Amino acid sequence: MDQNQNSRNLSMLMDFYEMTMANGYFVNGKKDITAVFDMFFRSIPDGGGFAIFAGLEQVIDYIQNLHFSPEDIEYLRSRNLFSEEFLAYLRDFTFTCDVWALREGTPIFPNEPIVVVKGPIIQAQLLETMVLLTINHQSLIATKGNRMARAAQGRPVMEFGSRRAQSYDAAMLGARAAYIGGCDSTACTIADQYYGVPAVGTMAHSWIQTFDSEYEAFRCYAETYPHNCVLLVDTYSVLNSGVPNAIRVFDEVLKPRGIRPQGIRLDSGDIAYLSKKARAMLDAAGYPDVKIMASNSLDEYIIRDLLLQGAKVDSFGVGEKLITSKSDPIFGGVYKLTAVEREGVLMPKIKISETVEKITVPGFKMLYRFYSKSTGQAMADYITLFDEVVDTSEPITIFDPLAVWKKKTLTDVEAKPLLIPIFQKGKLVYQKPKLSEIRTYCQEQLNTLWDEVKRFEYPHTYYVDLSPKLWQIRQDLLEQASNTTSR
Repeated sequence: MDQNQNSRNLSMLMDFYEMTMANGYFVNGKKDITAVFDMFFRSIPDGGGFAIFAGLEQVIDYIQNLHFSPEDIEYLRSRNLFSEEFLAYLRDFTFTCDVWALREGTPIFPNEPIVVVKGPIIQAQLLETMVLLTINHQSLIATKGNRMARAAQGRPVMEFGSRRAQSYDAAMLGARAAYIGGCDSTACTIADQYYGVPAVGTMAHSWIQTFDSEYEAFRCYAETYPHNCVLLVDTYSVLNSGVPNAIRVFDEVLKPRGIRPQGIRLDSGDIAYLSKKARAMLDAAGYPDVKIMASNSLDEYIIRDLLLQGAKVDSFGVGEKLITSKSDPIFGGVYKLTAVEREGVLMPKIKISETVEKITVPGFKMLYRFYSKSTGQAMADYITLFDEVVDTSEPITIFDPLAVWKKKTLTDVEAKPLLIPIFQKGKLVYQKPKLSEIRTYCQEQLNTLWDEVKRFEYPHTYYVDLSPKLWQIRQDLLEQASNTTSR
């Protein structure tokens, strides 16, 4: 449970146009029109081959707590824009929409629906900002965290970014998202308390500077935490004092008690060079099992290069470049209307743009993923009409919706629906998994992706195709719009 969110009423955290449109729908007799909105994103951060869906639990918590307090109503009344009848509607607000979403931890790709909301248009519209800011942020950090974890090649990665996060919410939820993506722990204590992300930490340079000598600081720490002794060795000189003093304390304090030290940490300097030298010193002193941890403005490329250079690093602490996704800090998810009910029939709607990539996929849709029956590998994603039946008993041909001559025939595959019910008529029907279960599921799903999709540079483009029926609807709407605007 997101205790932090549930202690606050975030219902008014929205773009103001959501409220002005809602009032407009109300006073013009459109409040009960059924509409469908999709959340999707257009490009993968850092030019990667995939992103990771995260943040659903916080969206659920928001929807369950969605209400308008007397203070909210009074504020809106003070703006002199909203009818009293509309304010009364908000005062008695009850959420009745249907919501579908992917499971958290699912690898996702551009232009496919990852959250679908269907219901009264006022209600569906009011969700826009919170759905976007929640999913955008956590998906961004989960994706970046996974890049860090993959670069580390199985070595533990610790999220150290709280002090560089853009807010306290970003620190807490960023730690949660990084854990989903593959990081092993966090320095953020409250993220452990609220979400169960394992919190770790030992000392800062200030601890060492407080004492009269580095040796005294190390000795005091080892005596206080003998079973969790990780010493920061770069306050003065890593090789001339830090590592020698650490070894001396290991020999004098821990070794006589039969306790093995846990590790040392490097936080500055040439990590590759220093780690090799430190490893040799520790090994020569009889501590080959003592781990070397590195931090200091690391990202996936630096981690990868350190390992290519033979750095003797056993784990990594990553800070601002993870918690802010510094290299590409915008996820870019959008929330678009895709269908409106007319006389009991959902009519597909399309947004057209001079930029081809911004033309939306209309209609009430379902998302499937094709998996090879023989290898279990993910082959492609397939967007269909919601009630369309996908028959894989025979070979199925898919095609690029922007280049229809590019086709691929799939055989011996199964099609699994990815969008699952979260709310039905406003009632939660989804059982929220534990964070550890989300993390495990994420890794399982990532294992179904081809290695070519996981490359950092120029990854293989994963197929996301439209069913022929859906593609034809899109083409018909484009043609109708063209005929209308050319007159």
